[in-house]
Amino acid sequence: MQPVPHAARRFAPLYRLLLPAGAAFLLTAAAPPPEPPHFTHWIDGTTGSEPETQVQRIDADTFVIRQSVETNFEAPFLYLLFGRDRALLLDTGAGGLKIRPTVDRLIDAWRARHGGRPIRLVVAHSHSHGDHHAGDSEFHDRPDTDVVGLAPEQVAAFFGIADWPQDTGHLDLGGRVLDIIPTPGHEPAHVMVYDARTQLLFSGDMLYPGRLYVSLDKFGDFRASAARLAAFARTHPIRALLGAHIEMTTTPGQDYPMRAATHPSEHPLPLPPSVIAELHQAVENAGPAPEIDRHADFIVYPLPPRPKAD
Repeated sequence: MQPVPHAARRFAPLYRLLLPAGAAFLLTAAAPPPEPPHFTHWIDGTTGSEPETQVQRIDADTFVIRQSVETNFEAPFLYLLFGRDRALLLDTGAGGLKIRPTVDRLIDAWRARHGGRPIRLVVAHSHSHGDHHAGDSEFHDRPDTDVVGLAPEQVAAFFGIADWPQDTGHLDLGGRVLDIIPTPGHEPAHVMVYDARTQLLFSGDMLYPGRLYVSLDKFGDFRASAARLAAFARTHPIRALLGAHIEMTTTPGQDYPMRAATHPSEHPLPLPPSVIAELHQAVENAGPAPEIDRHADFIVYPLPPRPKAD
């Protein structure tokens, strides 16, 4: 054993005082990121019958609504977020059912827990494809409700996005401010919604466990959106991504057949934030003639441009 130098002996009490603080710092720095939301088994069409919708709670102010694949093969996920003054419903489903009764039931229960507080509902959309706004007509005559339009300029105007798609918009629900990130490519008005309170990113059809459809003539827009999303993720803590569908199985890289009537062994709904950089790299590497590109948690799926209407 080497003798302890005199200087070390003199400062030993100081070392002992500083060691717990230093150890605490190291433990804090090495703390794992927050866990993604935990969900029980989603309705997936594999039983003889299932309800038209299933609701699961992330917290007292954040709800996920899943539409049954038995009502529409898209089986989309909708999100309902409450603030002090307003609530956001993101998407209204794919049709084949009435979605408003489920939404009204959740709002009525929330209001009852808050002494009957009035709350204004904002109905917005991840994008304008029909499987995300089929239920809009149920809300047009609903009191204290704003239904956001489907065109990029209507989305930009409502959320205060001055320079679409470069700027980020905002929606203040009252003590809960959401960031609205334009991400055109899959569809011209596509947005993602980031909630700083829960550190969740509601990612629509641009990034979810499934086939990320992109028309080849819009691939440049999709690539630019992926770069913008990656830049956003570098400056904002993201706990998980929650998309609008599940089309992947628990087998890495394996999706269901298109229009599948059942979804046995579904991939979990939450995606880790690492998929953002993975998608960004994938589209950067796609080159001038992108092809189907399978990853463990998603598939980049280019499509021929749709014929223009006469």
